[in-house]
Amino acid sequence: MKAMWNGATLAESDQTIVVEGNHYFPPDAINKEYFQSSDTHTVCGWKGTASYYNVVVNGEVNKDAAWYYPSAKDAAKNIENYVAFWKGVVVKE
Repeated sequence: MKAMWNGATLAESDQTIVVEGNHYFPPDAINKEYFQSSDTHTVCGWKGTASYYNVVVNGEVNKDAAWYYPSAKDAAKNIENYVAFWKGVVVKE
């Protein structure tokens, strides 16, 4: 699977985990040069508190376009620190 935005490959892996229709990429599969930490956090009842990244490609910022669970609850431990995308990021084979 590949995550693409603005002509850049943000992440690529054949080891994604699909949860609620989202592909979660292993932490070592993301191209860190395109990610900046965000102060945004949200809470999922069964996964825990999510942290976000802004995705930056060619000077364009896609705010909070990626998220991950740094301390996932027990039910979601398999995706702890894995990264998922939205906000126009295309995930495909």
